[in-house]
Amino acid sequence: MANNVTEQNQTPNAGDLYAKRIPIYPRSVKGKFRTFKSSVLALAFLVFYLLPWVPWNRGEGLPGQAVFFDLTAKTFYIFSLPVDIQNIFWLAGVLAIFAFLLFFVTAILGRVFCGYFCFQTLWTDAFIMIESLIQGNRNARKRLHEGPWNGEKITKIGLTWLVWLIVAFWTGFTFTSYWMPAPELIKVVFTGGAPVAAYGAIAFITAATFIMAGFSREQVCTYMCPYARFQGVMFDKDTLIVTYDYNRGEREKGRAKPTKNLRDRDERIKEGYGDCIDCDLCVQVCPAGIDIRDGINYKCITCGLCIDACHNMMTSLKYPTGLIRYDSETGLEGKKTNYFRPRNIGYAIVLLIVIAILSWSVMHRDVAHYIVESSRKPPTLLSDGRVQNTYELKFNNLTLEPQQMHIALEDPGYDLSMSFNDIVLKPNERVALNAAVRKDRDVAFVPDVTFVLTITNPDTGEVVDVQKLKAIFLKK
Repeated sequence: MANNVTEQNQTPNAGDLYAKRIPIYPRSVKGKFRTFKSSVLALAFLVFYLLPWVPWNRGEGLPGQAVFFDLTAKTFYIFSLPVDIQNIFWLAGVLAIFAFLLFFVTAILGRVFCGYFCFQTLWTDAFIMIESLIQGNRNARKRLHEGPWNGEKITKIGLTWLVWLIVAFWTGFTFTSYWMPAPELIKVVFTGGAPVAAYGAIAFITAATFIMAGFSREQVCTYMCPYARFQGVMFDKDTLIVTYDYNRGEREKGRAKPTKNLRDRDERIKEGYGDCIDCDLCVQVCPAGIDIRDGINYKCITCGLCIDACHNMMTSLKYPTGLIRYDSETGLEGKKTNYFRPRNIGYAIVLLIVIAILSWSVMHRDVAHYIVESSRKPPTLLSDGRVQNTYELKFNNLTLEPQQMHIALEDPGYDLSMSFNDIVLKPNERVALNAAVRKDRDVAFVPDVTFVLTITNPDTGEVVDVQKLKAIFLKK
């Protein structure tokens, strides 16, 4: 077994509370899972780093950034969808979708989220690529780190850390630019004019990225992430995981190197040796430093790199592939894996329901938010005998277009008196208006009056929405 794995499995001496981390130097590998991981990494980085620089025209006075979280206006802008504080419950829907999607995927495919999509995995993968580019392959990196400090070591490690720091800083800057316009932020950050909160956010994300992806790496997944601990209760015999076919790989006499007499597979089978040639490539490519041949390990992030390594070796020896593969415990027993289990169906149903509710809510969202409240001032008896009640009308334009608000009363014999009507609200503008409602002396009292709010587009005159709002009308 490889030296680094032996070291990984060392236990601390009696009385030690912490075992020193043994560095892992993953070996590069080619294959379909490595290609998929690299594709996900490239796509994720393109979206994350470039999205703040994508312009999006929302009109005068509104953020011109495709995705922007405006805390001052209490509004999130996601392309053409403004999410006002009144729609914050959408966040609960999004979180529920992520949660049930994670449960659903984990129950079927194991920890594929960890292996391909987790932020820790993506940035660690990128940092390992940078390390390999500067310091060389696995063996070269291992020799460099274990050797004495000299000019070469200082230069290569120093350059690696510098590039890591640049990537980490740009990660922190990009994260912050979702909360402050990127073109404006880049100017004030380098001129010393950015808010303290912006510098704090950039510094925190920079430090976290530099440490987590550069030095902690697999320890974040092993010790800090709770998912590694509770994922076991989400697995069953039909969950697909990265697994080693022990019976085929070991047979009666275990593993053996492909020596002259044991290179031919038929001869190995005849002698009772397994297909595993004990090359340790599956161990050397593992970013968590585990040996998948030892059985299921909670440190495994199901990235599939060991499958690529084993597949390449089996192909070169002209052995059947699949010695290490995605399979379930049921599949290893020669039975058919059942994906349509009650738990999976339950997850899928709940997931579809939450998606449907959230989608309906977004498509039928209010174009404005409006409230009519009775003022604290008691009813007034006017000199002509009419009774007057006062109200406060609050309107909030929730769209990215201007809106004209016209207020009228539906009840005959009740008159509306207000200083401003047909007011035009800019996108995301709020306004509070005072209004008085007067009842003629000969008109019977009604328990409440009905305000009719007609919302039109001031540019086209098109009626956008009509709402009726009721408010209590009190006697003198």
